[in-house]
Amino acid sequence: MVGFNATRRGYLGLSAGAVAASTLSLPARAATSPTAALPVLVAADRREHTDLSGQWHWSVDPYRDGAEGFHGAEAGLGHRRYDEVNVEQAMRANPRVLYEYDMDQAPTTALPGAWQAAEPELRHYQGLMWYRRGFEATRSSGRAFIRVGAAEYQTGVWFNGTHLGDHEGGFTPFAFEVTDLIKDGTNHITLGVDSIHKEASVPPPITDWETYGGVTRTVTLVRTAQTFIDDAWIRLDKQGRIAVTVHLNGSAAANAAVRVEIKALNLALTGRTDAAGHWTATAAAPRRLERWSPEHPTLYDVAFTAGDDVLTDRVGFRTLEVRGEDILLNGQSVFLRGICLHEEEIGANPARIITEETARALLVEAKEGLNCNFVRLAHYPHSEVMTRLCDELGLIVWSEIPVYWRVAFDNPKTLTTARTMLAENIRRDRNRCSIALWSVGNETPVSPPRNAFLRALITDVRALDDTRLVTAALLFGRSDVNGVPTQHADDPLAADLDVMAVNTYNGWYSEDPLSRLPDIRWTSNIRKPLIFSEFGADAKIGFHDMETMRKFSEEFQAEYFRQTLSMADRVPFLRGLSPWILKDFRSPRRQHPVFQQGWNRKGLISELGERKQAFAVLADHYKRKARA
Repeated sequence: MVGFNATRRGYLGLSAGAVAASTLSLPARAATSPTAALPVLVAADRREHTDLSGQWHWSVDPYRDGAEGFHGAEAGLGHRRYDEVNVEQAMRANPRVLYEYDMDQAPTTALPGAWQAAEPELRHYQGLMWYRRGFEATRSSGRAFIRVGAAEYQTGVWFNGTHLGDHEGGFTPFAFEVTDLIKDGTNHITLGVDSIHKEASVPPPITDWETYGGVTRTVTLVRTAQTFIDDAWIRLDKQGRIAVTVHLNGSAAANAAVRVEIKALNLALTGRTDAAGHWTATAAAPRRLERWSPEHPTLYDVAFTAGDDVLTDRVGFRTLEVRGEDILLNGQSVFLRGICLHEEEIGANPARIITEETARALLVEAKEGLNCNFVRLAHYPHSEVMTRLCDELGLIVWSEIPVYWRVAFDNPKTLTTARTMLAENIRRDRNRCSIALWSVGNETPVSPPRNAFLRALITDVRALDDTRLVTAALLFGRSDVNGVPTQHADDPLAADLDVMAVNTYNGWYSEDPLSRLPDIRWTSNIRKPLIFSEFGADAKIGFHDMETMRKFSEEFQAEYFRQTLSMADRVPFLRGLSPWILKDFRSPRRQHPVFQQGWNRKGLISELGERKQAFAVLADHYKRKARA
């Protein structure tokens, strides 16, 4: 209970897998690579598991009564929602005992799904929520883990009344072992989910999107062998060879036989783990291997075997590199025709429920409607459903963690949290060939603590994955040079990145006439490729002003895109675009009573999926780019 009740300041405590904090005053290169104490359970969706989606009891707890007493001590009997007790029976057996909750008789809601969409009275609730459900299970000869795909923002987990641990972060998975706690018959799991963000949180309290509270991805009971394949990564290395890394978890992990097989390529690699349960191997890529690309998103079934454990995955193979101002995919220069997405399904009352159906609706609109070959999954790791589907559809991916705006860059705890999130994200998705870019931040203000913070993350990325590119969405300064408006790559972090990226909103957050946008000049002293990682303008679907083209009209947004794309065509080192954004999304910051009403309206489609005029402008531009 210590982790969950460790503080009255609203935190549940760092997960057991949190890395040690780095000292910001040290050079970034001195930062140690994060290691996770918790299991990775890579490709968990392809393992034997029980899906615990469905109806869960819930209990709102704005004053944190279930976590601590009113004087700050541990919550007392009758308040602890996580206790393994039948409240009705307990109160009948002892009429003098007092319980001020009863999870078994509490209302129910469907999980996964954010509470903001579940009940009208929870639409703007931020705080602690308790969830509980029972399920039938049996003990087995193997091991068992409770895995939570994601819960926003800090989560305590109890199984049959035992506190398993806590986790911080709303977008990455975590798991706790329950092998010795599971019993034949009915088992109970309780989650305490606190959506409150503090100054040390990642992201901080102020963002420009809805921080949906609750359990937003699937909870599962995962079964494994006694010694199992915890992490398995297969890819093409920088030399174009097949490279494999495997890590076993269990008492027989050392000196264990390991086999990796791709039957379609007649490829098999074998070996034995070292004393720590690790095994690495390389082999020449078979001549008939077809490399993954947006035009040919070829995937192969891969089987990893270690003793009694067999783990399968479906992966693609490709190489990535930067050469001068070009991004090379499989040795060929590629221009990234992209769009940004939030993890929010199409509909009037989104709950961040990303199924294959809801993910496909978004990604097909990008791929087939806009002619994209690239998506920026902003501003946090998206669902595994989304990244697997990008593999299948042939969409190159930018994946990022929510180091966003005013993160507490001088706080070692914040760096610890960010490094843990980054490691969880990379380990989860290293086998997703669609991911080309790991991003370490978005629109962060330049300062020495910020620079040290982000450089530590860049170091971690390269330690965890040397096959992908590192980027961050920056802001560049603007000045007049001989009467010409000029934006220069002046962020000191640009030199540390593989690919520079910039968010630019000239003409929307400035009073520049749209007709003058193509005259803006972009310069850089660093010979690297640049992505326009964001640009956009709000438009309320159905609002028209053809005469004056007021902001929020579809006509203004369409013309904004025409002129910004014309500007982009004149930037010689630009190698990609990801305009903001595919779909209108919820944002509490956006409160114009006519045009916004709690929605950011920069989407090219409305929240209901209706296309705005600017959609066709971008689609036509990308069609021409694809033919060039």
